[in-house]
Amino acid sequence: MSRVLELFGEPTSRSGPHWAALTTGQICPFTRTKCFKVRKSDPTISIGSCTVGYGVDENPGIVCPNRFLERDRIFLDSIHLLTSHEPGNDLHVIPETAVPGGSIDYFLVSARRGKVQDFVGIEVQGLDTTGTVWPERERFLRDLELPHDKVAAKSDKPFGINWKMSAKTILVQLHHKIETFEHIGKKLVLADQDILYDYMRREFSFDHVANEARLGDSMHFHNYALTVHQGEFRLELASRKSTDAAGVARCLGLQSEARVELSYFVEKLEAALTPQNRLSLR
Repeated sequence: MSRVLELFGEPTSRSGPHWAALTTGQICPFTRTKCFKVRKSDPTISIGSCTVGYGVDENPGIVCPNRFLERDRIFLDSIHLLTSHEPGNDLHVIPETAVPGGSIDYFLVSARRGKVQDFVGIEVQGLDTTGTVWPERERFLRDLELPHDKVAAKSDKPFGINWKMSAKTILVQLHHKIETFEHIGKKLVLADQDILYDYMRREFSFDHVANEARLGDSMHFHNYALTVHQGEFRLELASRKSTDAAGVARCLGLQSEARVELSYFVEKLEAALTPQNRLSLR
């Protein structure tokens, strides 16, 4: 069995003629666009790996952030944090918005007549890998008798999960941004996999993080499990935790100071509101 557990959103445990179309089309089912993970040596080839197996039991680990977009789950699970949202308001999802100190993966925005009423920032973190998943992908295609990279398929280069890099990267990013959100009275959400949160809890100082999320906290951890439902992997919210800006700093043993005013966010978000990014149940 391949250690690539999902390729272009499809479980590799399924065989059939559809694989030829999937690997030719290279479409990500979660964004409905071409998979953005491409080969450095050939940008026309999308890698397409969403989930890989890790550890002795080959448990599923999400390695692509777009995998978290399944059924718009991460946005629907954050609506309650829009404390000024009212029935009749439109909901918009605005991706990749630059803010001082970096960018926010997504903003979930409540708007009425083109004016922002409330918003929540959402960061997404998958698992970084050590080594390359490419040979595993090519061996999978070889076994299906589909076109593949013959040299890569013969490679014995291993890959693993870089737990430390995955955790440290996102915690540093949260540290840079959370005080600004707290200063303007808004919430920031981290959507991650439950296994990554468990690693952070073990390796960093998380004793002060609330076991049950508190609405008043500025930093919310939404930890998702990847379960199997009718032969497909399904993203399900496993737990919610929360803390504040000082709590994120304590996780890293640091202090934070960057602040930006609310008007800065409102201007950028109102300029980005479009019918295309309005959230709707499909």
